[in-house]
Amino acid sequence: MTRILAVETHDIRFPTSRHLDGSDAMNPDPDYSAAYVILRTDTGVDGHGLTFTIGRGNEVCRAAIDALAPFVVGQSVDDLGEFARRLTHDSQLRWLGPEKGVIHLASAAVINAAWDLAAKLAGKPVWQLLAQMTPQQLVDLVDWRYLTDALTPQEALDLLTAAEPGRERRTAHLLGHGYPAYTTSPGWLGYEDDKLVRLAREAVADGYTQIKLKVGADLADDVRRLGLARAAVGPDIRIAVDANQRWDVAEAIRWTSALAPHDPWWIEEPTSPDDVLGHAAIRRALAGEAPGTRRIRVATGEHVQNRIVFKQLMQAEALDFVQLDACRVGGVNENVAILLLAAKFGLPVCPHAGGVGLCELVQHLSMFDYVAVSGSLDDRVIEYVDHLHEHFVHPVEVIGGAYQAPTAPGFSAEMHPLTLKRFAYPDGAEWA
Repeated sequence: MTRILAVETHDIRFPTSRHLDGSDAMNPDPDYSAAYVILRTDTGVDGHGLTFTIGRGNEVCRAAIDALAPFVVGQSVDDLGEFARRLTHDSQLRWLGPEKGVIHLASAAVINAAWDLAAKLAGKPVWQLLAQMTPQQLVDLVDWRYLTDALTPQEALDLLTAAEPGRERRTAHLLGHGYPAYTTSPGWLGYEDDKLVRLAREAVADGYTQIKLKVGADLADDVRRLGLARAAVGPDIRIAVDANQRWDVAEAIRWTSALAPHDPWWIEEPTSPDDVLGHAAIRRALAGEAPGTRRIRVATGEHVQNRIVFKQLMQAEALDFVQLDACRVGGVNENVAILLLAAKFGLPVCPHAGGVGLCELVQHLSMFDYVAVSGSLDDRVIEYVDHLHEHFVHPVEVIGGAYQAPTAPGFSAEMHPLTLKRFAYPDGAEWA
């Protein structure tokens, strides 16, 4: 039995604000960052994990990971359900934020590292490790507190059992064709018009059938930019728009309605991620758009803090696309719960991946969902952002607008040692 001997943490930051990569209406100058953790073991096989921030405050996440170390040292990863519950059930740490906030971000980093370790020990990528578990093993990963009014363990077991017969066929399709992607790379708010148009055209040439633009700073500017993008890609390419929580409810309805002539596919994070009823009101209003325009769908999730809020969004019919995040909630285990909820409510999952390491991680969750949970690719895409992948030992590979299924054992989370040294904050060479 492999045991964890030490928890090693790093504050890693990339100066993406220098070129406005990642810029949006709410976050105009992000420095993409990772509170990074390594679980050192007695066998020499280590688990790597992270949680994503945009710069200041990354040190707080790192301190929270250090606070969780006593719950991890000396433990194994033989029972990942119990491993996750040990981190999220401690009464004293839970008081700081019951399954939300910085403590939950830290839990995600450690739990993700545990899955990386378990997958390496099994010699499989995480998506395949999950997809080859029995339905009962998958149900046992989930913390069912607060969920059973919407989804019971037995309902989840029935759902997973019903999906079992097609697992091998879907795995073969995934390995042969990959998983559909969309790209946000053309749409950062700080980019000049010519860069937006050029990158949008390049995205279509590269095989993407969906792109995304950031909106929310200036309405007239958004209408103009969306018009430029639509002219560049034509009528058949989906263009999603993302407000990053910028608006109140009435403003979200008014602003998004003004974009309707350019046929946006969805409006993402139109208001506070905690406002379930606000999202529901926006969705109802956008369903009644003017004749001749397609209904604008609502997407959210990258800042939804736990499975309970996701449950409520689904119960309230407040969203059309579930945008789970590999590092926002409590790691793989809680994301399995969210995938099961989405399958119960018949909602497509289109993960958020606009951040360092998020593309690498969320691909595993979507691929597991396709093989063993939903069994569907309909209206499902994974976000792709084309930067910082060179810092990972096993970076994502996107060909022809599709994520290629990773085959290396682990969670694809491991960064190169030189990256950990160069981008360490505040003493690494990039920051010194």
